[in-house]
Amino acid sequence: MNETTVSLVDVASYLPENRVPAEYFLEFSNKRQPKGPMFRAPKFRHHVADDETAADMVIRATAPLAERHGADVLANVDVLITHTQLPDLAVVGCGGEVAHRLGAQPDWVIDLHNSGCASFVYMMQIAAQILRSGGGRSALIAATQNCAGQVFTQTEVRGLAQAPVPGDGCGVGLLTLSDDAPVLGTECRSYGEFFGDMTGEVDPPRKYWEPGTGQYHISFTENKIAKVFARGNRLVPEISLALCDRLGIDPKTVDTFVTNQPNRLFLRNWRDALELPQDRHPDTFDECGNLFGAGIPVTLDVENRAGRIPNGSLVLMSAFAHAGDFAGSAAVRWGAAPDGTGGAGR
Repeated sequence: MNETTVSLVDVASYLPENRVPAEYFLEFSNKRQPKGPMFRAPKFRHHVADDETAADMVIRATAPLAERHGADVLANVDVLITHTQLPDLAVVGCGGEVAHRLGAQPDWVIDLHNSGCASFVYMMQIAAQILRSGGGRSALIAATQNCAGQVFTQTEVRGLAQAPVPGDGCGVGLLTLSDDAPVLGTECRSYGEFFGDMTGEVDPPRKYWEPGTGQYHISFTENKIAKVFARGNRLVPEISLALCDRLGIDPKTVDTFVTNQPNRLFLRNWRDALELPQDRHPDTFDECGNLFGAGIPVTLDVENRAGRIPNGSLVLMSAFAHAGDFAGSAAVRWGAAPDGTGGAGR
């Protein structure tokens, strides 16, 4: 084994029980903001329970990993990285609690607060770098989207055009120093000049943590929508092609292309840009909606369990975050197929 080769040996996911149809939002739709392809609702999405925390979701997502690899594998991870869309406590993420509940004492516990929809890729990059540099032999990464059932169902928010699009869920990945499913490369870029285009608002205006009336939500205007749409169309193909070029990969040879899933139009435009057919660009949008950072690992898990990602497949994961302030891409030679030869079959 090459001691610097890092593999994504397995993925798993969790979706909350509450499966919500699009019809739920219709009775509240009199307050809708600008319409268009950005806010075309999926058929279903899942919402977290009122008492369900981000740590609960991560622990439930890791259960299949424990079944396949043994609880000791998770208890012995050296690196734990989490990204939570809506932290339960404003000043800290859920990494410490997750480690405790897994019985783990990792040397590295990192709660990311940036990279949004591209967080799974970014966590892969960070974990791989730590493992390659001698910081351990295994890592657990977890992307949790939990704001759909908490923010987008507020009484003053659920009637907005954006409300039916997000869904909740959690996806996790297990990485090890091994040759089983090598991470061929990652490419992540920050675009700080676009940071100011991601804003929240409340009426009357106040800081989100200050007491007052009105319900906080992400702000969208026609001008912002146009900007985000243009950037999203460009950034995902751009970061994907940059990684492929660096690795000497012909994008048309990618077997499975998995992205974040803000809406159907983005999905179509991205696969067209890479000249890939629809069956090589799976998504879970109609069942799960926009899962933000959890979209990539949840879709990977769904496809893998269905047997649609054979071992040896070239998998490309790409995403952009927020209003375009971050983008990332990762390429993996798949080795987690549930057929007894990959991580998921062990």
